[in-house]
Amino acid sequence: MSGLKDKLAEKIELWRPRIKSLVEDYGDIVIDKVTVSQVIGGMRGIKSLITDISYLDPKEGIRYRGYTLQEVFRKLPKPGGAEIPYVEGLVYLLLTGDIPNDEEVADVFDEFKKRRILPRYVCEVIDAFPAKSHPMVIFSTAILTMARESFFNRKYNAGIPKNDFWEPTYEDALNLLAKLPSIAAYIYTKLYRKGQKPVPSSPDMDFGGNFAYMMGIDKPYDDVSRLHFIIHADHESGNVSAHTGHLVASSLSDIYLSISATINALAGPLHGLANQEVLRWLHELREKMGNEMPTDDEMKQFVWDTLNSGQVIPGFGHAVLRKTDPRYTVQREFSLKHLSEDPIFKYVDKLYKIVPPILKEHGKAKNPWPNVDAQSGVIQWHYGVKEYEFYTVLFGIGRSIGVTANIIWDRALGYPLERPKSLTTSMLEQMVSTINSPENK
Repeated sequence: MSGLKDKLAEKIELWRPRIKSLVEDYGDIVIDKVTVSQVIGGMRGIKSLITDISYLDPKEGIRYRGYTLQEVFRKLPKPGGAEIPYVEGLVYLLLTGDIPNDEEVADVFDEFKKRRILPRYVCEVIDAFPAKSHPMVIFSTAILTMARESFFNRKYNAGIPKNDFWEPTYEDALNLLAKLPSIAAYIYTKLYRKGQKPVPSSPDMDFGGNFAYMMGIDKPYDDVSRLHFIIHADHESGNVSAHTGHLVASSLSDIYLSISATINALAGPLHGLANQEVLRWLHELREKMGNEMPTDDEMKQFVWDTLNSGQVIPGFGHAVLRKTDPRYTVQREFSLKHLSEDPIFKYVDKLYKIVPPILKEHGKAKNPWPNVDAQSGVIQWHYGVKEYEFYTVLFGIGRSIGVTANIIWDRALGYPLERPKSLTTSMLEQMVSTINSPENK
């Protein structure tokens, strides 16, 4: 086994007794209550899932294995001359909970290097799509096609013990993750670079650097890629894409079926398309201003006009966070250094200073601060990736890292098939009526 797999096996053996004790010794302890609005409102906020991969702290933002995003970027090893850490280091962290050293990152690098060659039939499937196909449809299908490679399916059919389910799942996960940059770059070339040949994967480059190489974009786009994949890697297991992958995998569907489902969930306009909406809104704003930088008063008026028309300000607000999204902050710091003169970024910079006080005065936003989507599309646009619909594919590469880590641990700890109980509207009305009856008050 590789160093990463050895470390993971060691961690799993230590973790299993903890879960067993919680179920056997404390299984009847009540930890939450459920309201009618939560039942009807998409189960928002109900504490009913478990994951040790990440946690969304309302004050600190996303934590990966207990580390804040700032700590992750500071502590993870970086490629020589790079500003942003190896994605391989994040994979190690999410799987083991430990910050890797250079040797441990090199081990993950070698694992991906051995697994990154894309089967020819995947390229043929991508090539067979009509030219106007949506990139997320192609991305999902390409991933799904590789289910024929599933190591887990072969082992399961051979009668592998349940406690060992995580091992072939781990192999499938690394096999898939290693290929995602190649799949995405191949799709981009097919759809947006007519007549050009796809650039083959480089065996000597790291995950983010290799993606930039295949996209044909010079430095510092390698750091942009590392940054983008790291900040989008996970967001607890209850968001739509992460939960979809977790749910599908709970039926013992393989990694390819599960991550394809994750991508399908991410493609929905209420989940993965927000950065597109931000960029579209910024271009509309700039056009309205005649491509000139508006004064503070002009910008304030535009924001108020948007709010008074019943629309929201794209890229601001968050369902859980009560501060500026640290994923936004990391991107902002990168942008101030590398694209401070970009005209679209200048709009973003001005909005960052103007919007929060207006939203506070408006009074309807619980969190007036910018989120990750306020910045991510702007950076891609600056470096030449201007096809809005492709941004969600980039999101999907990152999100797959966290979802696969969750699925591996789900299998390691023997979590069961998910099956929440439903109620009818009449049953819910009857329960409310009973609770509100005079004798119960």
